[in-house]
Amino acid sequence: MKTCYFCKGRLACKIIRHVHRWGDRIVIFDDVPAEVCQQCGEIYFSPEVLKLMDEMTLREYKPKAVLPVPVFSLPEMVPA
Repeated sequence: MKTCYFCKGRLACKIIRHVHRWGDRIVIFDDVPAEVCQQCGEIYFSPEVLKLMDEMTLREYKPKAVLPVPVFSLPEMVPA
């Protein structure tokens, strides 16, 4: 793919950090090869990369690190 499906911007190959959501789980992947739109920021992964992220999420490989993630409820933060 050479252009973004949404805005037709130019794509560039980059190595990114990706937050992968699977049900109620959140997994962070570092050093992920992706194509990123230079105009809108939309991210595209190859089928092989997506398959590997899904496999690593399902099989629960040992992560290189575990990070605490704060969870907020927005209605509590918005003034009445």
